[in-house]
Amino acid sequence: MASVGDLGLSADGFEAVIFDCDGTLVNSMPMHFEAWCEALEFYGAANVFQEDVFYAMGGRPTTDIVAELNDEYGLRLDPEAVAMKKRESFLTKLDRLDLIDEVAAFALSLRGKLPMAIATGGTRLVIEKSLQALEVSDWFDEVVTADEVAVGKPAPDIFLKAAALLGVAPEKCLVLEDAPAGIMAAQQAGMTVVAVPTPLDLVGG
Repeated sequence: MASVGDLGLSADGFEAVIFDCDGTLVNSMPMHFEAWCEALEFYGAANVFQEDVFYAMGGRPTTDIVAELNDEYGLRLDPEAVAMKKRESFLTKLDRLDLIDEVAAFALSLRGKLPMAIATGGTRLVIEKSLQALEVSDWFDEVVTADEVAVGKPAPDIFLKAAALLGVAPEKCLVLEDAPAGIMAAQQAGMTVVAVPTPLDLVGG
C-alpha cells in the first residue's frame, strides 16, 4: 500500500463519507500521468503536460483538460480521441495499482456503519475496473463518475449527486479529496473536506 501519513481521520458527527478515487483512495496518479504522456505523445503533443500541472488539474474530466491544453499551447487535439487513448493506456496498468493505506483503513473501519460513496472525475469504466482490481467495489454503497453529471469538478454536481443517492444532507457528509478541483467542488457542495496529500505535497513540490 501507499502511505500519506497520519491524517487523523474521524467520521464523528457525520452521517456519510464520500471518497474521491484516484489519488485519494487509490494510488493511481503515477499511472494516470504515464497514460496521459503516452496518449499525448501518440497524438504528436509530447512533453506539453508537466507533472506539477497534472497534479494541479487532478480530478477534472480528461476532455476538459485536453481543451485547456489546446488553448494554452495552440494545439488542435481531439479531446475525445485523446481521452480514449489515455483510457486504453491506463487500463494496461491496473496491475500496478494499490490502495492508499490510511484512507483505505478508514473506509474499511466504516464499512457497514455509515453509508459511503465514491465521487470521481474518472469515467465509470475506468473507476469500476480500478475498484475491481483492488477488490474494494463492495465497500461502497454508490459510485458516481463524470459520466453521470453534466458538469464535472470543480462544480459540486458529483458530490451533490452522491449525497442524494446516499440519502444524506450535504452538510452531513465528510469528503476525502486530494485534488484542488475536487476540494473546491466538495466545499461548494457545502461539505466538510479532508485534503489527502499528493506525492508532490509529500516531497515539498
